[in-house]
Amino acid sequence: MELVDLSVPVETGMPVYPGDPEVSVGPALTVARDGVNVLALHLGSQSGTHVDAPYHVDDRLPRLDELPLERFAGPATVVDARGLGPRAPIGPAAFAAVEGGIKGGIEGGIEGGIEGGIVLVATGWSRHWGSPAYEAHPYLTEEAAALLVERGVRTVGVDALSVDPTPAEDFPAHRVLCGAHAVIAENLANLDRLVEAQAAGLAVEVWLMPLRLPGADGAPVRAVARLG
Repeated sequence: MELVDLSVPVETGMPVYPGDPEVSVGPALTVARDGVNVLALHLGSQSGTHVDAPYHVDDRLPRLDELPLERFAGPATVVDARGLGPRAPIGPAAFAAVEGGIKGGIEGGIEGGIEGGIVLVATGWSRHWGSPAYEAHPYLTEEAAALLVERGVRTVGVDALSVDPTPAEDFPAHRVLCGAHAVIAENLANLDRLVEAQAAGLAVEVWLMPLRLPGADGAPVRAVARLG
């Protein structure tokens, strides 16, 4: 069994979606002064590796604490969409042959049932974390999001800042997924390792457990995969 950390570190000045609260982490109490060490954290609900609840894009949709825990953990299929250029759309062709499951990747090659499971889209864009290029990530088209919803997927994750372009005036992939009460995980890391493991025939399980924030639009997570 191998555990893989899929999370980015939470630290002062880390990348955030344009307009979101900046992140700061620093000492609130110290052993030298107060007898204990305690950090003060300032961050938004969408900071770092996080999940979006449907409420993120529509006041009428379920909030984070109204979703079943099963939405945040389970077997995962990893779709290999690496090699695309900046701001490239990821359309339905990346999820070919879904009648019998998903064949991951632009060239296909992974098969398995995905009904009700987790789909992670590996763009390779996490390599740009911390640089201006990170905002020029590939993104899911509205048609791709609709295909996933049609096939019963209710948890979708990506190793990029958003499933939609950044910045964006509209959020069609968010609207389709959230409209189906799906969970979206963003700013994942180390999906390359999951692509390799899946290609080698290993099963992939993922945990995306959010902070318990009542009424929230989303929350940071410590995302972890188990390979075996």
